[in-house]
Amino acid sequence: MTLFNKHGETTTRQIRSKALEILEDGDKSLLIFDSPPDVKNTVFLNIAHKLRDDDQWIYLPALKRVKRIASSTKGGLFMGSEFSYEDMSTPVIEKYSYLFLREEAHENRPSFVVERTPNDPYSLYSKQIVWIDQEHYIPWQIEYYDKAGTKTKTLTLKRYKKYLDKYWRSGELTMSNHVNGKKTVLLWENFNFKSPEIKDSDFSADAMDKMQ
Repeated sequence: MTLFNKHGETTTRQIRSKALEILEDGDKSLLIFDSPPDVKNTVFLNIAHKLRDDDQWIYLPALKRVKRIASSTKGGLFMGSEFSYEDMSTPVIEKYSYLFLREEAHENRPSFVVERTPNDPYSLYSKQIVWIDQEHYIPWQIEYYDKAGTKTKTLTLKRYKKYLDKYWRSGELTMSNHVNGKKTVLLWENFNFKSPEIKDSDFSADAMDKMQ
């Protein structure tokens, strides 16, 4: 994770991620910060749900405590990045209402352009505009609009790769903030699927202080 301020100055963090797919509900995911020292051992847990708000917690090693993220505060910035806590939620289909807008090329790829409206009354956004690849049904770009209808951020997804002939994952995500001129870039590497080391018991608020 690299944070860019409006002058182009950067701060870089190293993160590990774990995820568990839950077919009957939303996925479970963990983010574990390894560096620099001021964020080392910070852990973020998201348990997604199809029909209700996600459960989110963050473990703060300096305080040695786990803090639950309330629904009303998920608009806060995640670890000082341009991603909000809401943006870190798993994009479950049932969380939105949808409107097809048009077909349009994105980076020379035929795409569907869809407007999705969050069902969550606490959402930061009035709507999101998504460019979806027509062949693989993967998102290329998402524009975020605030409650006043102003476009505030754009997420671009690049460096897609197909794993196990089944799973498409983006290796580069860039969230650009049009209000403050900042951006955050996430570069993902070393994907590992069907790992026997991933256990459901890892995805618990009680286990977050043991994730170092």
